[in-house]
Amino acid sequence: MTLRNVVLCVLGLGMATSAHAQLNILNAKTPEEIGQKTEAQIAYDNDGPLPYGYTDSRDVLWAKTTWEIIDLNERVNFPLYYPIDTNNIGSDRRSLYDVLVKNIKNGKIDAVYADSYFTEKRTLDDLETSLVYSDTTDLGIEQYNAEGVVDPQYVRRFTLDAGDIEEWRIRGYWYVDKRQGELKYRLLGLCPVANEARSKAFPDDGVDSKVELFWVWFPGAREVLHNARTFNRSNTSQPITFDHLLNSRRFSAVIYREDNIQGDRDVKDYINDNALMQLMESNRIKEQIRNIELDMWNY
Repeated sequence: MTLRNVVLCVLGLGMATSAHAQLNILNAKTPEEIGQKTEAQIAYDNDGPLPYGYTDSRDVLWAKTTWEIIDLNERVNFPLYYPIDTNNIGSDRRSLYDVLVKNIKNGKIDAVYADSYFTEKRTLDDLETSLVYSDTTDLGIEQYNAEGVVDPQYVRRFTLDAGDIEEWRIRGYWYVDKRQGELKYRLLGLCPVANEARSKAFPDDGVDSKVELFWVWFPGAREVLHNARTFNRSNTSQPITFDHLLNSRRFSAVIYREDNIQGDRDVKDYINDNALMQLMESNRIKEQIRNIELDMWNY
């Protein structure tokens, strides 16, 4: 088979299996049929995330754990942020935050955690305290003092949504597989970060109260993320899954912590009030990891 035929075959398979953003748009007789799959298409697309290969602990020659910040203000990270309109039922795309919260509530993601070490589980009730803030108006307080009850119209509810997420934090594991002789990366967890829901009730306070809302164990959420697709700016007929995007590191991130003898302290804990030096330290850690593989092949 010639190189040209190989390329055409690969392109054909890719276009046939991933044209999901405008599925059935060329064959739809009514707008309602856009996005609907036939039974044959459902059977053909019955796939899952690419499984990780088994790696024995004895095959790990070197390893380092890192924590990184994905700033959603950076253009390259927009696929993780948009669309923020969760009520747009005409689109099958959702932001990463909306995908996770939806599947936490319906039980497809069976556990979330309070920190990146995954030692303390959180329930839906725990998440409600972080994601929702209720405030009783002055009229409601007067009604409660007079009658002992508060009419729902006097209670304001503020809920965090996809548009409120400012950054993602991820924990990953870099390691050298001595059998294959290469440096690899395994994403372990991800966490949305936003100002507390209370800040939406009192926006004039001007207080930066960014908190980690919850941590998700990434390997356990891969099936959900494989079924959710995000925008591909290179070709809208071939959207990519969140599982693919995150596993292939198609984002920009800054290391803010690495495992170390000081209890995995943050970079800001030993470089204070100097953002430039903190960024340089993050780049130093990146270079150190990158050079591991290069040094391994030097004699």
